[in-house]
Amino acid sequence: MPLQRRLPKRGFHNPFSKQIAEVNVGSLSIFEAGTVVDVASLQMAGLVSKVGDGVKLLGNGELDRALTIQVHRVSAGARAKVEAAGGSIELLDA
Repeated sequence: MPLQRRLPKRGFHNPFSKQIAEVNVGSLSIFEAGTVVDVASLQMAGLVSKVGDGVKLLGNGELDRALTIQVHRVSAGARAKVEAAGGSIELLDA
């Protein structure tokens, strides 16, 4: 019997999947108030290593300062927390 039929077949890899980097709202407290937080500044701060197909902002944690955030995607909870802190979100094209 050929080797390819003897070896076990495991898992599935979707070739069309998107690789989205995730950043939580709570980790943005390292930036000063009034700062424009974009993908390059997230990489410089070490919050994102590989951008891939974009960056998504998630709502885990608290934000106590007004920031202008430029990301590709944002969750509803994260948008509410940023706007409650006096900040704004600008969506980038993917």
